[in-house]
Amino acid sequence: MKKRLLLAASLSLVSGLLFNATTGQAVALTQSQSPNILKGRIQTDIKAADDLMLKGKYAEAADLYNQAINQDSKNVQAIVGYGTALGKQFKLDAADAQLDKAIQLDPNNAAAHSAKAMVLLNRLQSSNNTIIKNRDSILQQALQECTQAIQIDSKSPEAQYNLGMVLKEQGQLNDAASAFRAAIKIDGNFSDAYTGLGLCKLSQESLAEAQDAFKHAIQINSGNSTAHYGLGKTYVKMGQYDAAIKELNTSLYQYPNSGPSRLAMGEAYEGQGNTVAAIKEYQQSISIKPENTSAYLHIADIREGRGDIEMSIAELRSALELMPTNPELRQRIGDECLQLDKLDQAIKEYQTILSTTPNSVAAAQGLTRAYYLKAQKDSAGAFLSSNDYEQADQMIQQAINLNPNNMELRLAQAKMRSLSGKPIDLNAIGTPTNDGERIAYAEALLAQNKFVEADNQMNMVISKANDPKQVFAIGDLALMIKDLNAAEAAYNKASTMPGSAERAKRGLALCAKAREQAKEDLNMAQDLSMKKQLASSIDKYHAAIYDDPKVWQARIGLAKTLERQRPLVSKDLREAIVQYKAYMALDTNLPEKERAKLDKHIQQLDEKAYKLEMKAQAQGRSQG
Repeated sequence: MKKRLLLAASLSLVSGLLFNATTGQAVALTQSQSPNILKGRIQTDIKAADDLMLKGKYAEAADLYNQAINQDSKNVQAIVGYGTALGKQFKLDAADAQLDKAIQLDPNNAAAHSAKAMVLLNRLQSSNNTIIKNRDSILQQALQECTQAIQIDSKSPEAQYNLGMVLKEQGQLNDAASAFRAAIKIDGNFSDAYTGLGLCKLSQESLAEAQDAFKHAIQINSGNSTAHYGLGKTYVKMGQYDAAIKELNTSLYQYPNSGPSRLAMGEAYEGQGNTVAAIKEYQQSISIKPENTSAYLHIADIREGRGDIEMSIAELRSALELMPTNPELRQRIGDECLQLDKLDQAIKEYQTILSTTPNSVAAAQGLTRAYYLKAQKDSAGAFLSSNDYEQADQMIQQAINLNPNNMELRLAQAKMRSLSGKPIDLNAIGTPTNDGERIAYAEALLAQNKFVEADNQMNMVISKANDPKQVFAIGDLALMIKDLNAAEAAYNKASTMPGSAERAKRGLALCAKAREQAKEDLNMAQDLSMKKQLASSIDKYHAAIYDDPKVWQARIGLAKTLERQRPLVSKDLREAIVQYKAYMALDTNLPEKERAKLDKHIQQLDEKAYKLEMKAQAQGRSQG
């Protein structure tokens, strides 16, 4: 009935009649009355539409703005309002058309330029690859529109707000926060500006400030779904999962098609230990925005925690089809391939990352881990005789050139070069100051067979970790690099933490399995050596060392067997030296007399290897 009356009123104004809503009759207007009443009616519609916009009722507002335009096709205020309402509904092409029309009528309309920036920002929500590739240029266009709007009207809260949103997307969080505060200073009841400020503080981990800003936004406008999302996400980070779920449910009721809210809801359920509900939310987030990397990684976390690593890799590869150059996805696939001992696949993933993102510290670390394990499994000599070492070393050097002060990269390089037998002074690299550097330092020490020093670094990291997720990450990494002592220490610590017993039990079982496999391989190697099946024996010794590098019996057994190989070659003697040194570092009960005897034997092997190398070079020159 109301719509019919509005329609009748509009028609009567156009025809020069005044519609009486009480009697339902049209009364003739004088020539002077008609334009004024028409103008008043348009302004009433615009004011009502403006109020609807503040309440987030964009579709209803758009109808009223359009009605005003039908009555006056050149009313810039109505055209801008209509374009803005369409933009808020993500009807972006139609919104642009209206805003362009407004700017053509009034080039100095600040609201129109500000709304153009909003439309550009909303375009970034698209899954269209063309838009994704042009993200930076779109943000630059939006920045120009905001700057122009503020130059025209420095007191426009919307222009300051949109400027804040652009700067936030560009990662300029401090400047973005300043813009949001400027908007709030102009209009203290601007709910969205408080929300923007909260999102900045959330990204900066200033949780108390974020919480306060989001609450203020909700107090002004309880229908602000983004503010409810932000408050829910803040509660997730605070570990207040019940409060988070309450806020996120409110946000999703107001805006069900929100990928970020679904993602945060998944995090809240995961925090509660409800992994089934968490995966469901993550999958819904992916269905809304398929290129949502975080959702895939969260699902991988859960699959990995359950031990379903193959399934996790399969899901990550499906994400990679959508985002083939995404380094986070490739890094995770590489890491999980390492856990499954798929070393060549892991190496391929890390090399792909470094070919497109040469400054990736994580990929460089992963590459050196994979090659370290490969050297343990196949013998360092086989690795170093190929082109792999040179290529890997070049990639890591390139990463160092781009990050010259990154200690983790320099330690990764030291680990690689240790495999070649080059003497590396880790003290010259510096003293680690954080957990990431300590772990990298421990790995470099392991590559030099400095087991006690490596244990000290890992124990320091484990003792400082108090969050279950962090402790499990350390345990998983230690298990990946076959540092079983550190892995067991981490899993044992995690087992005492609430809700972590099952996950810790699985980790400890994997450690026990690796130890048992190493024992079986060692026994087989010793039997084969006694039967003079030396090549097969060496393979089994390598397998035992790969499963547990700290089994000293495998080290000395391999060293002695390598010496028995015929014909005697320098490569085998060099590896025997490495294994004897590792044995001496591992067997802490070895008498001093035996150590001196082994030191002398190592010196003799070194001389023999050198002579063989000189002989081989001489033969090569004579044949050449």
